[in-house]
Amino acid sequence: MADFTVKRIEEMENIWEGLMVRARASLGVTSFGMQVLNLPPGFEQYPEHDEEESGQEEVYVAMKGSGRLVIGGEDHKLEPGVFARVASGTSRRVFPGNDGLQLLVIGGVPGKGFEPGSWTELGAELPTHGES
Repeated sequence: MADFTVKRIEEMENIWEGLMVRARASLGVTSFGMQVLNLPPGFEQYPEHDEEESGQEEVYVAMKGSGRLVIGGEDHKLEPGVFARVASGTSRRVFPGNDGLQLLVIGGVPGKGFEPGSWTELGAELPTHGES
């Protein structure tokens, strides 16, 4: 028996007035983290972070629009067709371009099973500062 889920982004649960889409939970994914960010032009609240505590490695994929990914102080352009992997312990911060940025973020801890943050589950309370 086939086991699958197919959904459009618009059908997935979003939080923070659409800034983040709970893509992983909306699709029923359990083996890795995955969210979609919808960052409007001029959005500067995406925090600089390094995932050192969680050990998580992340991949960033621009789906629509453009922006910049600052990795360890080095600037990299984000646009459709660009993939970026950032290891745990390396600082990163995202800045959307003039047309905004829709960004797929995929993460997991190398060599370990995936453990989703409780706030990433469908219908869950929003996270407090510092929760991953």
